[in-house]
Amino acid sequence: MSHEYQSRRNFIKMILATAPVVAFDWSVFPVGSFASDGDADTWDVIIIGSGLGGLSAAAAFARQGFRPLVLEKHNRAGGYATTFKRPGGFQFDVSLHSTSVPQTDGRRYIQGFPEIADIEFIPHPNTFRAIFPDFDITCPQCDPDGYINQLKKLFPDETSGIDSIFETMRGISTDVGKLQSARGEINYGTFPFDYPYLFKAYSQPWGQIVDSFIKDIKLRSIINAQWGYYGLPPSKLSPIYYALPFMGYLENGGYYSRGGSQAISDAFVSYIKSHGGRVMLKTAVDEILIKDGAAYGVRTADNQTYTARAVISNINAPDTFKKLMTPGENLAEYLKKISGYTVSLSSFQVWLGLKKNLVGDLGLKDTEIFYTDNYDIEASFKAMVEGRVEDEGGFGLTLYDNIYDGYSPEGKNTVNIITLMGYDYWKKYEDDYFNGRKDAYNEDKERIADLLIERVERTLMPGLREAVEVKEIGTPLTNVRYTGNYRGGIYGWDQTLDNAMPRRLPQTTPIDNLYLSGAWTQPGGGYGGVIWSGLSCFGEVMKNWG
Repeated sequence: MSHEYQSRRNFIKMILATAPVVAFDWSVFPVGSFASDGDADTWDVIIIGSGLGGLSAAAAFARQGFRPLVLEKHNRAGGYATTFKRPGGFQFDVSLHSTSVPQTDGRRYIQGFPEIADIEFIPHPNTFRAIFPDFDITCPQCDPDGYINQLKKLFPDETSGIDSIFETMRGISTDVGKLQSARGEINYGTFPFDYPYLFKAYSQPWGQIVDSFIKDIKLRSIINAQWGYYGLPPSKLSPIYYALPFMGYLENGGYYSRGGSQAISDAFVSYIKSHGGRVMLKTAVDEILIKDGAAYGVRTADNQTYTARAVISNINAPDTFKKLMTPGENLAEYLKKISGYTVSLSSFQVWLGLKKNLVGDLGLKDTEIFYTDNYDIEASFKAMVEGRVEDEGGFGLTLYDNIYDGYSPEGKNTVNIITLMGYDYWKKYEDDYFNGRKDAYNEDKERIADLLIERVERTLMPGLREAVEVKEIGTPLTNVRYTGNYRGGIYGWDQTLDNAMPRRLPQTTPIDNLYLSGAWTQPGGGYGGVIWSGLSCFGEVMKNWG
């Protein structure tokens, strides 16, 4: 059997393993048959960390009548899916700009949980706006053909290539569905012919696929305008991880939850509590308890012990295995494997509360804007990795008041500026930062924030500096401090070809009864990704429970 054949066979098996999650059917799972007797220290499952991957897993257990316990070190649930308030009546969102959500009976809802009805998902007026040196393109909401036709008018010589690249994106999605519907009845030898789009997706990076159809370098950059959502340039990014969510945005649109990302996290918490589970804040876990190669509980920082039939870690994978336990020989191969993975970029963000309605005065109608002053994604990525904001003219801009009225206090605006950024640039401040010595760090973060504010003012929002009432800045070190995420990564491991769905780290681990959820495992980062991860983790536990 050839290496290529074996690799293809393993890839197909891994995709098939994700099928129960893609079409999530609650009726196939047991209902509370393993529920405990109500002992306050004994639970069906313990979840470490309350990011959306942990909350969705806990909600799934609670929905089926099991007792989940969520332990969170922060004073609020949600991980990156949180908001914070500042004087002047401003509320800033840590991470949510836009997300894609499913629809039933005309109502948008959290993936997997249509019964959670107390969240309103509001559509963006357009999906996004992308500004390049020679082009200013608006992607209409829920109208992929409208977006595609714009590109054809701008690049008439690339019409056939444009059709081909979007046909490929749709084809990847179709092939994944076909493969799952086949329920294992696959002819591995004819796989390249039966699933042609997926065959390409498993064997070459996204950039290589785009380049095979599109010759114009400017058009390549425009088609890849959303690469920042996934943290890698096309040359390194998995085609599956770009094509599936991007087509989801084009076809279903972008949405924002009224009340911000905290509303999603709080809705999960309320659901978990109302169904017999518990969420404990300000409760850090110091150790995962293991006996005879199996996890059976946790010990918290205040020396409390909680036991359960299963333990799910929703914190980052490196800290799970290197800080919450003493790795034994049985983990040597596993740790060697994950040590070869690269961690995604972190972020640098500037949150601004404006004392006037500058957005309205300037007539800006967009909500999600990607701005870049060049077409060289590779150079932009390198600059971000190295923290060279001076050399990188790109940024993301979110104008929240254009999503719905009342987001900001009357007559004011809430604005977010973001760029991806590597962690290594900030390592020189690491020791001082976590020991309260922040003078040099603060000076540098203010310098970078001023560069970004100046750039936004010069390109899109004249008068921005004078309008600022409140300013907050978040760096990769801020991300580490508040979320504990290793190197401040916002997408877990990089979504490279060899570490993307379905090759990505699975929810199961070499330790019995210990599972993973969140961005570091399948399918990856993003709101939809981590919620899906929690559901998938629940499915894995159910599989092992019978």
